[in-house]
Amino acid sequence: MNRFFLFIIIVGILCGTSFAEPLMIGSDRELFVDHYLIDQMDNLSLRIGNPVHKDISIHFDALWEGRYCGYITVFQDGELFRLYYRGLPEAGKDGSTSESTCYGSSKDGVVWTKPELNLFDYNGNSKNNIVLANHAPYSHNFAPFLNTRPGAPAAEKYLAIAGTQDTGLSVFASEDGLHWQILQEGVIRDGAFDSQNVAFWSEKENCYVCYFRTWSGGGYDGYRWISRCTSTDLKTWSAPEVMTAGDAPPEHIYINQTVPYFRAPHIYIALAARFMPGRRVITQEQATALGVESGYFNDCSDNVLMTSRGRAAYARTFMEGFVRPGIGLENWNSRTNYPARGIVSTGKDEMSFYIQHNYGQPTARLDRYTLRNDGFASIHADYTGGTVTTKPFIFKGKGLYINYSTSAAGFIRVEILDETGAAIEGHSINDSAEIIGDNTEQRVTWGDKTDINALEGKPVRLRFSMKDADLFALQFK
Repeated sequence: MNRFFLFIIIVGILCGTSFAEPLMIGSDRELFVDHYLIDQMDNLSLRIGNPVHKDISIHFDALWEGRYCGYITVFQDGELFRLYYRGLPEAGKDGSTSESTCYGSSKDGVVWTKPELNLFDYNGNSKNNIVLANHAPYSHNFAPFLNTRPGAPAAEKYLAIAGTQDTGLSVFASEDGLHWQILQEGVIRDGAFDSQNVAFWSEKENCYVCYFRTWSGGGYDGYRWISRCTSTDLKTWSAPEVMTAGDAPPEHIYINQTVPYFRAPHIYIALAARFMPGRRVITQEQATALGVESGYFNDCSDNVLMTSRGRAAYARTFMEGFVRPGIGLENWNSRTNYPARGIVSTGKDEMSFYIQHNYGQPTARLDRYTLRNDGFASIHADYTGGTVTTKPFIFKGKGLYINYSTSAAGFIRVEILDETGAAIEGHSINDSAEIIGDNTEQRVTWGDKTDINALEGKPVRLRFSMKDADLFALQFK
């Protein structure tokens, strides 16, 4: 180790500042959904976001859909939003020809339609929205995604993963998202697969990634959990790796719904279903009144926020529920409140995700929820205020932009520090303009200075001084 870096370490220790190799964040948008960028917090905390229920997207009221619709996928495809889900009108018919794969579309992610596709007959009627049928057991958990791999052939513009333990996970392909063919059969064999399994092309890892159901005790013992495999060609997949979650207590995670976040694809967001077997709220009499069949009232469930930055590791920074079941006994029966795979942009400063409600009831449906962009979590300051200091990092860009919110009395100030924790001249806390308001993309200034390209490529830290405020994300560009 050279003397310069030894000197930095000694100074850092004396100043109470930790030393580490600088993170290379470039121009990536960094969200405060974990402790990746955080070194020290004083009187601040990480706070989970506050989703807003907006509207009902779709009622599962067609004869071929029914109260057991589920395993839902949503993604944006240019100017079109696509929706896929299992149709299942009868209980206990999982993996049978009673299941189909249904399709919906939208121009804005808000108002959805079920087009009459005339692709498959249902009881002699082809005026339906079915895109896969009579292909058991694949309609049980058919999960499409837009293939964003550079150079992917047109015939593989859309891919899907589906299968059970008997078949293994198979890969389907489509050129139009409506007509599907098996591309590769049984490519992943070592898993339970008894729920929705999801895959995508990872820009960060330069490969396909698949997250699928396994059990912590092997077979069907222990807790429902997640493993993952990777592939560069959809044919050969790596050996399964069990996802770690730090020291978080084990819980049943029914579906994981892991996707790269569209505004920061190096961060994977998992709006996962948390299942609480045997934790019952509804009595038999109440279940009967709701129209719940086949004992689908003996458990309850909600959803949780997990994140990953690649490899076989989740961060369970927040153990509390992301969206609580809510008022009404209809929200407390088994396997309701499961989120769809997918987070999409539905406005300049708004993103949407979707949760199925009233599973196993005649009123089964899919609802839309919204968050501000990047609003999964934030660094939160109460009225007394506090500070947060980042780890050292190297950025690329001319300016610093933040996504933030304050009260009328609150504020955020930003200073730039060198690697040892000393304020850089002209960018101290006293030079920082007081930032007040609510903005998803606010450029930070120091006096009349906005450009910081002189610091580009050099290890720096940021220190935020905050009062009655939330900081959701930052980005250099």
